[in-house]
Amino acid sequence: MFNGSRKYSPLPSSPSSSRASSSSSSSSSSSPPAAPRRSPRALQRHSSLLSQYSSLLESYTEGEIRQLISALVERYSQAMNSGGHELPLFPRAGSRRKRARARHKPCALKELEVSVSELGLGYESDETVLFRYCSGTCEAAVRSYDLSLKSMRSRKRIKKEKVRARPCCRPLAYDDDVSFLDAYNRYYTVNELSAKECGCV
Repeated sequence: MFNGSRKYSPLPSSPSSSRASSSSSSSSSSSPPAAPRRSPRALQRHSSLLSQYSSLLESYTEGEIRQLISALVERYSQAMNSGGHELPLFPRAGSRRKRARARHKPCALKELEVSVSELGLGYESDETVLFRYCSGTCEAAVRSYDLSLKSMRSRKRIKKEKVRARPCCRPLAYDDDVSFLDAYNRYYTVNELSAKECGCV
């Protein structure tokens, strides 16, 4: 039978520990022991990131570092030209407007090398042509006509007609005619195929 008055003897301690305990008991009466200082976690994280980046940069050659710096400068200039105020390397949450603004590029002429069969004009040919097209938005080219037309549509004053209440990026002039041979060695010429100049119409 065990009763609740059982006593446990403490473990034997070494003389050094007994001296330390006696000294600590004597010093505790005068002043509390000073706790060791810990550096903030943010500083530790910052120093670890710096050490990682420094070791990473040491593995690069001088030419690679120059390419990296030029790429960063180019991205910064693109961000500033598109109306941004910070580097796009660290996007913040909820930056949909900035991404949408970056997608709204102005109307410009672009080109693409395609085969004649890919043009969708009904010709079978493996020949390739340089197809120039117009791409971009025309937000800066909105006129009073477009605003008034949009208002008339919202007020149901214009109901049945198919109208466009904003300018569109379209060719203002076309390139020279394009000639090619089809798969049956027949010669064709197509006019007004590629754009030569683009604008908001």
